[in-house]
Amino acid sequence: MAKKTVVIVPMPGTFMLDIAGPCDVFAAADALLQDGLGTEGTGYNILLAAYGDDKIVPTKSGITMICPLTLDEITQPIDTLIVAGFPMVLLQSGDRRLINWLKNNYPRLRRVGSICVGTYALAEAGILEGKNATTHWEHSRSFQERYPSICVDTNPFYTKDGNVYTSGGVSSGVDLAMALVEEDYGREVAIQVARKLVLYLKRPGYQSQFANLLQLHSVANSLAGKLRPWILEHLDKEMGVEELATHLNMSIRNFTRVFTRETGMTPAKFVEKLRVEIARKYLEDSDYSMEQIATRCGLGGVVSMRRVFLRHMNVTPSDYRRTFRTSFAD
Repeated sequence: MAKKTVVIVPMPGTFMLDIAGPCDVFAAADALLQDGLGTEGTGYNILLAAYGDDKIVPTKSGITMICPLTLDEITQPIDTLIVAGFPMVLLQSGDRRLINWLKNNYPRLRRVGSICVGTYALAEAGILEGKNATTHWEHSRSFQERYPSICVDTNPFYTKDGNVYTSGGVSSGVDLAMALVEEDYGREVAIQVARKLVLYLKRPGYQSQFANLLQLHSVANSLAGKLRPWILEHLDKEMGVEELATHLNMSIRNFTRVFTRETGMTPAKFVEKLRVEIARKYLEDSDYSMEQIATRCGLGGVVSMRRVFLRHMNVTPSDYRRTFRTSFAD
């Protein structure tokens, strides 16, 4: 059995963790396999390969990476290829070198994957056509609009559809790499890697618990932006469409029509999301009890708040507080 060649393509302007995280997972797995957990020849050969002629790749962290070779210089069979990140400027620049390489070589790869917005590269190459995928939660709407034939779900940290693997934002590349190690060499090896690197074998939760439910910059000049300060002052009160429309001196029908057109959601959904966003801040930064937070945010009681959190965040308020409570808090 030969070692599996894993090629990671670091894209310019990517976070170091997008690249280094998966590399460290595969390297740790290889070391453990060489140290007795595997049979002779098992493990990983890890290659960093530039997508173009320039082997010098600047990262968002200010650290420059030097790839030992380019994709076109690889001669050995590639088991797994992972695109780490993708600068959005490439979508308008006309630079199709990576896209064309993926189109031409995908049939010869056992599996292909992406980290964070590397999903765009796979989509542009047609590899994700008709498949399920995930990407960074910030890009969920724009990705779906650009590629309507791809079923995008930014809840999971990673997805698998056939031999195509996609992962969400930044650290999700580590989750994906851990899953690939388990798929290749079994649970025991993956557990040992998790222990070595002090990681979860399978991280609990979903990307949605990290996401912003409301992109406030996008609604700043809309009816929602005008209403937000007033809603925050009355968050502990019940408020229906009639109250919101009256505050803006509009008819209910016209208000609902304009609001939905501007924001892409109903007024009731906006209010509910705003309640959850404020509740999140209380859970992160305050010592208020669950009951107090539910009351302050107009979410009813604890049971009702839990139900709303699960619907929007895929996590309970108590689990959210444990994950995001201020660092070094008692």
